[in-house]
Amino acid sequence: MKTALIILAAGKGTRMNSDLPKVLHKVAQAPLLEHAMASAAGLEPAHTVVVAGHGLDLVRAATNEFDETAVVVEQTEQLGTAHAAQQARGALAGFDGAALVLFGDTPFLSAGTLQKMVDALATHEVVVLGFEPADTKRYGRLVMQGDTLERIVEHKDATDEERAITLCNGGVTACRAPLLFDLISQIGDDNASGEYYLTDVVALARARGMSATAVICDEAETLGVNSRADLAAADALFQSRARAALIEDGVTLTAPDTVYLSRDTVIGRDTVIEPNVVFGPGATVETGATIRAFSHLEGCHVSRGAIIGPYARLRPGTELAEDVRVGNFVEIKNAQIAAGAKVNHLSYIGDATIGKKANIGAGTITCNYDGVMKHRTQIGANAFIGSNTMLVAPVSIGDGALTGSGSVITSDVEPDALALARAPQVEKPGMARKLFEMLKAKKAKAQRGS
Repeated sequence: MKTALIILAAGKGTRMNSDLPKVLHKVAQAPLLEHAMASAAGLEPAHTVVVAGHGLDLVRAATNEFDETAVVVEQTEQLGTAHAAQQARGALAGFDGAALVLFGDTPFLSAGTLQKMVDALATHEVVVLGFEPADTKRYGRLVMQGDTLERIVEHKDATDEERAITLCNGGVTACRAPLLFDLISQIGDDNASGEYYLTDVVALARARGMSATAVICDEAETLGVNSRADLAAADALFQSRARAALIEDGVTLTAPDTVYLSRDTVIGRDTVIEPNVVFGPGATVETGATIRAFSHLEGCHVSRGAIIGPYARLRPGTELAEDVRVGNFVEIKNAQIAAGAKVNHLSYIGDATIGKKANIGAGTITCNYDGVMKHRTQIGANAFIGSNTMLVAPVSIGDGALTGSGSVITSDVEPDALALARAPQVEKPGMARKLFEMLKAKKAKAQRGS
């Protein structure tokens, strides 16, 4: 059965105390909305509709950055979940497959759980998500008879007997799209909140003699984010799960609780990650690499056998081939470094290409920015860049070439050539003593005057 996603993302998130729409706050360096979209992407949906309100343009930009085919529709007034889902009707006109209504602030739903809900539509007209929380106080209850869901009752509207039920509403609803919008059109707002509840589709379907059921999931999948405290808890849960998954897959984390991962971090088996390493978005590390302590990796690719850090920073566009060495206090940005090359100490390599087995001495800087434009540096295979060399781009260093320490290289260097670019050393006997005496006298005079 083809599927369509309706992701509700219109809420302002008042408890977040933020100008940013709630669904754009980040867990593991990715917006909550992206997590929700990614979890459902495994269903290969035919349509994705995001219902936005507060911060419409920001939500649209985030939506289309993840999925440029997704449609964003506006809910101008927040009148409840059924009213929000109704806004997707025009975008799904003519679609007869399964419609899943999700929430943009619920980041941990699994594709497997959502697939079970779609599969259940083969024998039921309406399927909702259920879970059994440790604390039921805030949740609507699922009133079941066997495997048939009779109705959903919001906590504030429930009787004492209904509040004793432990099976709670996870919020997600699945139904064929035409039936979903037909049922929504019949929902009223006669309840304690005066809102149009999506949960009422169950009672309306049952009143027509249709079948409804619930798919049960773990409580963690239903975790919603409504406050900064919730956001921190969600991030902690993500990190705990992601670290455990890496360890299970054969990655060594020497101090797991100090390693922070992004939603899309990929690390190969037999890699060693030392303490206090942070992975920003877009970082991929292949098998058998070592990431030493206090390093930060983002938007980069690290190949087999590479050793990074400690205290290294890899920025977007960094491509490291096999057995590359990047040492302490080295920053690399938008650079490609070939197999076996070394950048071991106190260097900045930006907008550069470095050949095989080249050695970059301590304190080397590629001067890539002239205040307006970025320029590239090319360094050939087996080149040796002496310590404290400034490479003023655009510039090319040939294979096997050598630059003398302290050089400022402004012109291309031929292969196998030695380039020296230093001012001549000048020595003036006795001048140091005379200069210090002059400065001390000047300081003493100033102090007497004060």
